[in-house]
Amino acid sequence: MELPCDGAGICMVCKNKPPSEETLACKTCVTPWHATCLVSPPQALSDTLQWECPDCSMIHPPSTSAFASGRSEDSGDLIASIRKIEDDKSLTEQEKAKKRQELLSGAAAGPSSLDGEEKKEKNDVLDILDKELTCSFCMQMLDRPVTTPCGHNFCLKCFQRWIGQGKRTCAYCRVQIPPKIASQPRINSTLVIAIRMARMSRSSNAGGAAKVYHFVHNQNRPDKAYTTERAKKAGKANACSGKIFVTVAPDHFGPIPAENDPERNMGVLVGEIWEDRLACRQWGAHLPHVAGIAGQSTYGAQSVALSGGYIDDEDHGEWFLYTGSGGRDLSGNKRTNKDQSFDQKFDKMNEALRLSCLKGYPVRVVRSHKEKRSSYAPETGVRYDGVYRIEKCWRKNGIQGFKVCRYLFVRCDNEPAPWTSDVQGDRPRPLPVIKELKNAIDITERKGSPSWDYEDEKSCWMWKKPPPASKKRVADSVGPEDGKVIRIIKRQKANISVREKLLKEFSCQICRKVMANPITTPCAHNFCKACLEGAFAGQSLTRQRGQGRRTLRAQKNVMKCPSCTIDIADFLQNPQVNRELMGVIESLQQQAEQEKLDNNSEECSEESDATEQQRDLVADDQIAEEPKDESQNAQKQKKETDDDDIMDPSSNVQTMSPGKEQEAPTTTDRASQ
Repeated sequence: MELPCDGAGICMVCKNKPPSEETLACKTCVTPWHATCLVSPPQALSDTLQWECPDCSMIHPPSTSAFASGRSEDSGDLIASIRKIEDDKSLTEQEKAKKRQELLSGAAAGPSSLDGEEKKEKNDVLDILDKELTCSFCMQMLDRPVTTPCGHNFCLKCFQRWIGQGKRTCAYCRVQIPPKIASQPRINSTLVIAIRMARMSRSSNAGGAAKVYHFVHNQNRPDKAYTTERAKKAGKANACSGKIFVTVAPDHFGPIPAENDPERNMGVLVGEIWEDRLACRQWGAHLPHVAGIAGQSTYGAQSVALSGGYIDDEDHGEWFLYTGSGGRDLSGNKRTNKDQSFDQKFDKMNEALRLSCLKGYPVRVVRSHKEKRSSYAPETGVRYDGVYRIEKCWRKNGIQGFKVCRYLFVRCDNEPAPWTSDVQGDRPRPLPVIKELKNAIDITERKGSPSWDYEDEKSCWMWKKPPPASKKRVADSVGPEDGKVIRIIKRQKANISVREKLLKEFSCQICRKVMANPITTPCAHNFCKACLEGAFAGQSLTRQRGQGRRTLRAQKNVMKCPSCTIDIADFLQNPQVNRELMGVIESLQQQAEQEKLDNNSEECSEESDATEQQRDLVADDQIAEEPKDESQNAQKQKKETDDDDIMDPSSNVQTMSPGKEQEAPTTTDRASQ
């Protein structure tokens, strides 16, 4: 098997970084290859200038199905088989090429053939995704997938490494990548949920207790915040917050469990999205609808919101650098001032975060769509992303020249993050290297053991120390009847297969049906091609102005995405179908139809078997009743014959035998005597 070098310059075959004199660059795609690992390297030095890689020359067409499972021992056997074919002198070059193609496509029987268990699972949904949704860089299943406008999918880290090398074209088709997508790639949440559901189905089929993960799409939407007619002009700035649906105290630390959710009995779930901060407040994830930090300076911080308020913030998903509050002049009519005018200090809310760092308390984190610089922010609304722990805090000179308070948040939740396809939650990870700590002051780091930590025996995050007692007075509003209702409420689970759930996830956001010719927009939303083109039918990219007067410059029409406010006018000029996603949908639909046919055939066979059994039972009953009927007919016939003999004695004499005619007088004589 021939593979190129990855983004770091390491050969994907021998796992070593080749020197420059052993590296070949394709003249078509400029991809680096390790010369010694090629099956047929160029023989002369002049041939290297016009050399084409196996992918571009199509001599050895790549097949993701041959190495989608990606095991080192399988790849070693595959390479050995290819070399064995090359050493066979009895084969012509055409026959060798044919055998290599069969081997790479998995058609040839060899040491890497599937065993019995893998053949049983060949129709598994995870195998479909593993075959179709493969990154062209790492050759593995997509992790935090990013979709380019040309319809190709890559891992987020692989895509960022590719862009970091100064390349602005798609690694698969060489189409130009827009600057906005190159600088701010969006994670395709639909693919993330689909891969996670498939992995959950594999783990549940493997045995053991199935891990239940809830996917919330706001089916049970709470009541919206109340706004009067007079205050509608200002939006929700003067809105009255709705009722709080959870029964936790306002200063509650950590996740909100199901027992504190009498409405749904599910708790606040990781990945749950609300319309705005007021709706988020109603479910207790982050109570302040304006401030970014919820806490008390002498008690600790319970939650923070990432909404792009400070340009110093850095978001890396599992960890991020958070900037404290303060340092701005908000007096008078300057409520939206974003210019810093003085230094931040560890007081008030900043002190609350520092106290949570020293104690090791879990802090709930919500991300807002207003954070435009992050690839992990939601497309719309506010999303709950689980609990984090503050590992360090310090002060440094910010971008605007004044000192700011900085906090290192690291994720420590038992549920997987919304942007990952993992089935399990976080595990203890090493702290990242923070370069700005060299010039930092007032560095604070926890010395003792944290209150919220990972338990190796139970394999979960939990309170190692008792959580702090609430200082808020909570009214006992739950009566015995309400408590009984809370105990008997159970969430109903839909009894549908994994394929049907995946097809439901692959639904168009316009027609709400399974996507046909799916298209992924630059903002990571998925639609049918016909639906998206129909939504903007009759609209052109530009419109002419003037109408008979002086000619004015043409104005560009703004075409907003049906699911968000991002302009996709340039993308609509030549939208490309996401072929990999379409292949997954078609495979799932074929399997669903085949499964439906199999079920129908089984039902028909069961009905035919039941009909045959019923016929056999009826036949047995008839056979059992036949002797009784024959005896009754015989008795009836005999009775009719005796009656005829009595009515006609002459006939009886005529039918009597000669012996009996002689015996009859004898009997009469004895009687007379």
